[in-house]
Amino acid sequence: MTTVPRPVRPSRAVEAQEGVKDLIVRRGLVAGDPLPTESELMEELQVSRNSIREALKALQAVGIVDIRHGFGMFVGRMSLAGLVNELAFHSRITLQNGKNHLANLIEIREILESGLVERLIELDPAADLTPVADVIVRMETEAEAGPVSPETDRLFHDLLYRPLGNPLVGQLLGAFWDVYYQLRDQLGVPDESPDDVVRRHRDIYTAVLAGDRAAAVTAVDAHFKGVRNRVGRLSG
Repeated sequence: MTTVPRPVRPSRAVEAQEGVKDLIVRRGLVAGDPLPTESELMEELQVSRNSIREALKALQAVGIVDIRHGFGMFVGRMSLAGLVNELAFHSRITLQNGKNHLANLIEIREILESGLVERLIELDPAADLTPVADVIVRMETEAEAGPVSPETDRLFHDLLYRPLGNPLVGQLLGAFWDVYYQLRDQLGVPDESPDDVVRRHRDIYTAVLAGDRAAAVTAVDAHFKGVRNRVGRLSG
């Protein structure tokens, strides 16, 4: 006769984690709202102080709880910082093993942006892209003196898709950018001249402004060609 193993009961700390998350949902709390004190959570969830502290530490690590010493505890704001650090670390160690996971990340970002430019044209053909035009002028000024700064490059992409009204777009693109930036020393010198960088960004802007979906996707592909070449050298 086969003995069915008994289900393993989660630890009190894990139960406390679920209790805190359930409390946040039941009370309709949102990011930035204050949470009960440790003592209040102990009483409500009927767990020990050690279990509560262990639970809060785990929830803080994933951004669900924000502990501000001297001020209290609050519902955390969504952050991809943990994902960024993990992706950057694993991309770095895979390079040592002759693989190139960073190239996979760049491919995903390119696919995402190709779809985003089409979505932008489809949903908001009358979007005000004046802030994007201003960034291109800033790029041109920087290119006259040297390379275009990473901050300006990132700002272009952030402002371009902002009319979509989806805050996750900016966070995801920012996460990809942060991983790429953390590995900048391994990537070496860009293949493109500053003028090429400006031109490729301008081509994306011009195509979106004209509502030309095919040209916009082509411009995104051309923009990422330099990035792909730079990342591809790591596998050579």
